Amino acid sequence: MDITSAVESLVSSSNTYFILMGAIMVFAMHAGFAFLEVGTVRLKNQVNALVKIMTDFGVSAIVYFFVGYWVAYDVTFFQGAPALAENNGYELVKFFFLMTFAAAIPAIISGGVAERARFYPMLIASAIVVGLVYPFFEGIIWNGNFGFQDWLEATFGAPFNDFAGSVVVHGVGGWIALSAVIVLGMRRGRERDGRLIAFAPSNIPFLGLGAWILCIGWFGFNVMSAQTLDGISGLVAVNSLMAMVGGIIASMIAGRKDPGFIHNGPLAGLVAVCAGSNLMHPIGALATGLVAGVLFVMMFSYIQNKLHRVDDVLGVWPLHGVCGAWGGIAAGIFGLESFGGMGGVTFMSQLVGTLAGIGFAVVAGFVVYFVIDKVVGIRLSEEEEYMGADLAVHKISAVNKSK
Repeated sequence: MDITSAVESLVSSSNTYFILMGAIMVFAMHAGFAFLEVGTVRLKNQVNALVKIMTDFGVSAIVYFFVGYWVAYDVTFFQGAPALAENNGYELVKFFFLMTFAAAIPAIISGGVAERARFYPMLIASAIVVGLVYPFFEGIIWNGNFGFQDWLEATFGAPFNDFAGSVVVHGVGGWIALSAVIVLGMRRGRERDGRLIAFAPSNIPFLGLGAWILCIGWFGFNVMSAQTLDGISGLVAVNSLMAMVGGIIASMIAGRKDPGFIHNGPLAGLVAVCAGSNLMHPIGALATGLVAGVLFVMMFSYIQNKLHRVDDVLGVWPLHGVCGAWGGIAAGIFGLESFGGMGGVTFMSQLVGTLAGIGFAVVAGFVVYFVIDKVVGIRLSEEEEYMGADLAVHKISAVNKSK
């Protein structure tokens, strides 16, 4: 082996290992999704929360392998293993990495529709969303499908920049979740005498554990979005950190030390910084996180106390939908050279790209969940909801109280 081929082999294996570590870190985030939901829902729905996240991941992996990745990138794996193993199997591991992003969509939706959704109909919806809906928009933004990015560049001077998925992943997931939540309707008991009643989280330590796991895994989500070792940037890491702590501080103040807000605040900041983490100055990332933390507290409080049609259990629409949209727009502000950013981005491209993601997600979400609801029904019966999804669906409770 000559020196050139040895270097090429080292680069290939290093890139494969780099993106594999990213895939594993994002995979670990699904434990964070699970425990965030477990800690937020009532005790009688904790088992259901755990089972949904696990089974959604399994279904997502299968449909994205056979359909979704093909839709997004026009790549299939219907060839021999020797061909797939070329370049140290980099293309396979790249699929693994991007699949963990795709699987985040049903994990996001799960938190919004918790406590009243039927199991298999929602699993079917997850398969459709991960196999067709999400990869369609993913391919438009991250693979240049259908010329949308070229049009933005020709019209506004730059393509839509969404480095790690503020809009592609979180925005799409959050706005689809809003559609699903509206189709499902309110949980029984939430409305009494014309007033909305809030259900307290069942387990703050589990909620906090979920938030910590997500925060740690997010550095794989953002930094490893470079996808090759030579693209790694400390700017992305520190911007993620600054947005995260901005979200913590803002939610602590705006949320008046409420533990639910404080543990969702860093997630709001991280959602928002995904899009522009490769462009912003760290102070711009801090500002992005501060705004996101306030946005989450305000919007979650509003839907909990004012919106009778939107019963979003974990606040996934404010967290992922609204903060994701803010992140897409923020990249067009703090990514500009005049705000200390790297440049190569325009406000109008970011605004139009963000609005396109929101519009697509809302329409697609309503179509998927409305049709499934009309065909098979997606809501638990009144008796099943009163009993709780743990016993109604899984025939076991989270805690064994027998002596």
